Amino acid sequence: MNEDKNAKTPLQWLPQPLKDEAKIRELADDEYLFRQGDKATAIYEIERGRLAMVRYTTDSRSVIVHTARPGQLFAEAALFAPTYHCDGIAAGNTRVRVYPKEKLLAAFSAEPKLALSFMTMLAHEIMALRARLEVRNVRSARERILQHLGLIAEAPHVFRLDSTLKDLAAEIGLTHEAFYRALAALEKEGAIERKNDRIVICGSDLYIPLK
Repeated sequence: MNEDKNAKTPLQWLPQPLKDEAKIRELADDEYLFRQGDKATAIYEIERGRLAMVRYTTDSRSVIVHTARPGQLFAEAALFAPTYHCDGIAAGNTRVRVYPKEKLLAAFSAEPKLALSFMTMLAHEIMALRARLEVRNVRSARERILQHLGLIAEAPHVFRLDSTLKDLAAEIGLTHEAFYRALAALEKEGAIERKNDRIVICGSDLYIPLK
């Protein structure tokens, strides 16, 4: 998903009093919202910018597990965990609303419909995660890029680049060198067009969106 698209679909199911009481936190680029192992005290709604969920391999290589954008919640699983399982890092200047766990859980207990809305949102997040995992399992860099762009593009077949190409490469599990080569080849063959901050997929027959 992209920032424009998400901005049109805010988390309307959250009660307004919770939104009004939520604290605001501003983060600079690369600033940590939390670190792996920190006590999980809250979940977050992104109002501006992006947040990356990052884990580390045994050789200390960082892996972007998930990137969240405006209109999305971040670290939802922290509601049911004692600590954060990843680092939460801002990608660009970012603004978030902070929702304390105890207040949300109390609201869910008091309002079953609110809890149901939250579970519905989590179900959609799981489906989106499965689709992203399928993309990462595509071996061809060319096809992986097309699948990813097709998955999160605006209609019709337009992806707005809201991060650096290096960040996008990491998001889909490619080295930036492999990503740049494949992107240049796609542009040369006419499969995509790059227009300022947008990438246009030229022809729906060139990719099959993952469900």
